[in-house]
Amino acid sequence: MLRELTDDQLRKSMEFAQAQEDAHDEWERKAIQRAYQRRLVWVCRDGVEQVLPAPPHDYEAPRISPDARQVAVSVKGDIWLYDFSAETITQLTHLGNRNESNRPVWTPDGKRIAFCSDKEGPANIYWQLADGSGGLERLTTSESANVPMSISPDGQRLAYHKLNHYAGMNVWIHDVWMLRLSDRTARPFLRSKLDAATPRFSPDGRWLAYISDESGGYEVYMRPSSGPGGAVQVSQGGGTEPVWSPNGRELFYRYQGFSSEGKMMAVDITTEPSFTAGSPRTLFEGAYLGSPSREVPNYDVSADGQRFLMVKAPPQSPDE
Repeated sequence: MLRELTDDQLRKSMEFAQAQEDAHDEWERKAIQRAYQRRLVWVCRDGVEQVLPAPPHDYEAPRISPDARQVAVSVKGDIWLYDFSAETITQLTHLGNRNESNRPVWTPDGKRIAFCSDKEGPANIYWQLADGSGGLERLTTSESANVPMSISPDGQRLAYHKLNHYAGMNVWIHDVWMLRLSDRTARPFLRSKLDAATPRFSPDGRWLAYISDESGGYEVYMRPSSGPGGAVQVSQGGGTEPVWSPNGRELFYRYQGFSSEGKMMAVDITTEPSFTAGSPRTLFEGAYLGSPSREVPNYDVSADGQRFLMVKAPPQSPDE
């Protein structure tokens, strides 16, 4: 038999519910505030950190330009450019609050920046001149999200991952696709009922690094970017966010594990006379923000391969 609450018990119950709602709203407010206080930082291989003078913001997915003078980065749902020498940040895309542009990728000649945007429905890939002139040009047309990851050194192919729904399994997973930029023809590169994402061309264009959960957990793999050839596992014990060293002799990735401080890992790569990958080693670890969805690297590597451009959030307060 249900017991009726007294007026006093009902009042206290309502006050408790309101207090819980207020606490959640305050937590959410602080989380949003912290997101807009992120900093761009250089981190050396030994973990020594240098904060850039760029103003705090909600930075995500920084990508250094081919001439190493600028970094394209997602800010407030648009693409912005930070100039290292001038220490200025300018907005490239202007899609407003209702649409988003993110995940920037430079063309090898530095003239354009590709990115994904939901300005016309599901997220598709566009590009725009890096100097801000001209308008957006749409590169893909799909009913599911397409996210650009890298462009081949010859500027002919764009590697991206596509979110697909497999109705029989009732799951959404990523497939790896290639877009031929000369005629905008897209074809699947790696398609299965396993998740595969983050395709990154090697500096010589011959190899493609990517992540997959084919072993049960996410690992970093390598396979030829064209022609026959199987996958070679590069990471051990887990890995995501692969990024090549500009000289092509190392591959970096991140390992989060169960710690709040992720590790930056490095693997020596040899491609002649055949492909071999060395044992992964830890360079440094720290509370740098990783990819919010695992498949997009949230850092980049300097031209000499000695520093890492990371995103760092302020520490949480004890009551968060």
